[in-house]
Order: sequence, then C-alpha cells, then structure tokens
Amino acid sequence: MRLIIFLLVNFIITQISFSQEKVVSFSDAIKNNIKKYNSESDKEFELGNIEAGQALFDSLVQNKLVGSRFDDYSFKSVNSRKVKLSKIKKPVFIITYSSWCVINKGEIPALNKLARKYDDQVQIIVVFWDIRNDIRKISRQFNNAIKVCYANESYKNDARIVSTLKHTLGFPTSYFLNSSLEVVDIKRGGLQLPPRTSGKKAFEMNYALFNERLIGFLEKKDYVREQLAAAE
Repeated sequence: MRLIIFLLVNFIITQISFSQEKVVSFSDAIKNNIKKYNSESDKEFELGNIEAGQALFDSLVQNKLVGSRFDDYSFKSVNSRKVKLSKIKKPVFIITYSSWCVINKGEIPALNKLARKYDDQVQIIVVFWDIRNDIRKISRQFNNAIKVCYANESYKNDARIVSTLKHTLGFPTSYFLNSSLEVVDIKRGGLQLPPRTSGKKAFEMNYALFNERLIGFLEKKDYVREQLAAAE
C-alpha cells in the first residue's frame, strides 16, 4: 500500500514539474526570438514594406509570445504603492507610454471610460517609461480605476522591466494578460488620427479601438489556458 501511495505521489509531482517546464516565461520568449524578429522587420521597414513588417510582428506575437507566462513584475505607482501583477487576481491590460511622446487626442478619456465600464472584469495599468516627477501632471488625467505606474533605467530595480518591455517591443504597446498572467495578445501602436480631428471624434475613435481590443481579449482570455492544457 505504501509503495502504491509513493508511486502515485511521485507521478503527480512529475506531472506538475513537466507542466511547469512547458510554461515559457515572457522574458525568455522575448530573449529567444527578438533578435531574429528585429533583423527581419528592420529589413522590411527599410524597404518601405510596412504591411510586411507588421505581419512579422503579428507572427512573433501569435507564434512565440501568446501563451507565455508574463513575469510577475512590481511596478512603481504614482500613489507610492507598488503594483504587483500576481496580486491583482483578474485579467490585466497594460499599456506603455512615455511623457516625451504625445498621447493621442481623446485617448486618455477613452481609457478612463473603458476602465469604468470593465472595472469588474479587467484591471487597466498604464506604465510610463519615466521617473515619477516627469509624470505627476499627466497622471492626474487618468481616473482612479486605472493604476498609473512608471519605470526607468535610473531605478536599479527597474532594469529587467525596461530591458524586457521598453527596449524590445517599443511603445505605445498594449499587453493583454489573463488572470494567470498568460499572454493572450499584444498590440503595438494606436490610431493615426487625421489632421484637425475634433476632440469628440478623437475620443469616439479611440474608444471604439480599445473597446474592440478589450472585447476580443475577454473573449479569448480563457482560450490560451485551454490550449495549454490540451497540449499537456
């Protein structure tokens, strides 16, 4: 009887270990694939092949990054409280910016409205690649449903975050993670607004874009987990 129990326990431990080994971290997925992607995409963009360059990005995301486990980062928050991803316990939408790049007209109001709409389903986190003093003013434009954070090379503990996110996929980039921190999707860039777009129209266009992305994200948030389970 003891032998049977021992073998059963050993089998369970082996299966758990095997399952854990199959989960690739996002940082490893980036490290293993970003060099090839950069080389190929740089060639396409230099030739003016914008669509081909975008197709390479989409291929990188869907074939190499989706399903990887996002690193459990702790972001510095403007309100002095750290935001640790594993503590959130619901799907997460992270969008990265920088204070020296102008955010699209209407984008912040659109995100504010969406944060209220999806508050019980998704946590929106905005990460600026800046020091705290540089984002104090702009952070006031976001409502309380959005966690406004920052990371910068000058902070010792931010080196891994900056190198993995900022210096690989650039910004603005949107990361969609399920409640287990598995990557469901990644989108880069935002709207290209026509000149002289009114504030109202800009808001409507940004709201439509991010709402569509969030709907798609919520529809797929459990799909990645199911696919990983099926592959085990």
